[in-house]
This record gives sequence, structure tokens and C-alpha cells, in this order.
Amino acid sequence: MRVSRMKCLAVAVIAGLSISASNEQQLCEGFVPENDLSIPVGALNVSGVTEADFNKVLDIVQAYYGPHIASLGGRLSINRDWQSTTVNASAERSGSTYRINMYGGLARHPAITKDGFMLVACHEIGHHIGGYPKSGGWFNSWATNEGGADYYANLRCLRLLFTPEETAQFVESNEIDPVLKQTCEEQYQTQEDENICMRAGMAGLSGATLFQVLREEEQAPRFDTPDTNVVPRMDNSHPGTQCRLDTYYNGTICTVDQSEPVSDEDPNVGACTTDRGFNTGVRPRCWFKP
Repeated sequence: MRVSRMKCLAVAVIAGLSISASNEQQLCEGFVPENDLSIPVGALNVSGVTEADFNKVLDIVQAYYGPHIASLGGRLSINRDWQSTTVNASAERSGSTYRINMYGGLARHPAITKDGFMLVACHEIGHHIGGYPKSGGWFNSWATNEGGADYYANLRCLRLLFTPEETAQFVESNEIDPVLKQTCEEQYQTQEDENICMRAGMAGLSGATLFQVLREEEQAPRFDTPDTNVVPRMDNSHPGTQCRLDTYYNGTICTVDQSEPVSDEDPNVGACTTDRGFNTGVRPRCWFKP
């Protein structure tokens, strides 16, 4: 379900003139900017994410977030389109239905790991319940913006969905970036928390590598080369590749209590901010304006 910016703008205008029966509100941007990539089932040189993995990840997301969204008065609907060749994902609202659209083409991209695919699902969930800051405008007023959805994916979602046993096995059997490993060991006090931090950070690296490839950039994103740009105002669109990795990384190393809910209005609630005395784990200034 790729929706161009012009088409999305037209939908918004039409909706403003006449409210549709479905009251469907779709974000104009997907997980990545609109692209013409097409990766069919059976394509060569694809990721190791199988159809079984695709469904297992989404089963986990549904099992946890279905009841959570129900408690908010909504209904989580996951559109699982393994056959789709689309290299993207998206979120939309239709009345009380919170929908995320997950496509097989993205899961098959060589840069995406199984955890990277879960990161994408968490990002789309983040658009629905990731809290402040919102995208702005009446049409997308329900949606957490792109950077906020990235932050929520690692601040909450992955940590809530990763099990300690599978995470310990992941850390033992995979090469962990040394900068990420050192920071996780410094930030957390237990081995379980350190492991989840490392696994979530590596999922973020998978997502950021996808952005690098799609944007045809030579410079690979790294944990030790943060984006030094400072935005003069809130950037609601897709941040740059390094900036997105910084956002995943900072969400991962934020040690705020996981039981504290995020807020739609207050950036300090449920997150790491300098106002709360945090020096690490804060939303990066390369997209966030306090």
C-alpha cells in the first residue's frame, strides 16, 4: 500500500470536504520514503526472514499490543501481506481500528534481519501509541511523528517483546557492535537488561542499514558517529540515516522505568530528557526540538 505524498495530500483535501464512512486516516509516509523497489517471493539474495518468521514476529506483536490497544478503546489490526513486493510498511487509523500494514517485500530486503523486521513493526505501533511529539495537522493529529515512532520502538516496544531466554541466545550467537556492547554494560545493572539493550541496538542497526542502502549512501551509520545537526524546529519527516540510528540507540540506552507510560503532551513522561536529569538516552536534536 504505497501512497505518494501528492496522493496522500489529495486524500486529506477530500477528507476535509467530505468525511468518509470509514474515516480512514493514513500517514503520508511509510517506514521508509516511497521507493520503487520490488522484491517478490522467491527472489535471489534476500534476507533470512522466512514467511514463518514474518508471521511469528507479527504474532508476538499482536499478542502483546492487541490487549494493550484494546485497553485504550481501540482494536489492533495487522495487515500481513507476505506476497506483496513492497519494500515498506505503514500505519493508519479507521475509526477505532489501529492498523499497521506489513509487507513481505520489506522483510525480504537483504539489510533486514528478523529483529530488524520486528523493529519496523514496533515503529508502526509507535505511530499509534508512541506519545509525544505528534505529526501535527488535523489529518494526522493521532500519529506520533517519524522520529518519535523510532524512539518508541527501542524505548519500549522491543524491550517488551524480547524474551530473556531468546535474547541471551542471540547475544551468545551473534557479533555485537563493541561500542553498543560497552554502553549497554555501562547503562544497565543486570545481565538480562544488558542483553536486551544489545539485541535492541543491533535491531536498530539493521533498520538504519536499510535506510543507507535505499538512499544509496556510502557512509554507513555507526554507534560512535552521532549526527551533530541541531534542528531549529521539530522535524516530523524521516530523519537522516545516522540520525535514525542515533534515535534507536538513545531509546535503547534510556533507563527510565519501563512501567512509566509515555504521554501525548509531555515529552518528559516515560522518556529520558535533560529536564529529568538524564545525560544519555534522550531524543536526538537532529530531529527533536525541545
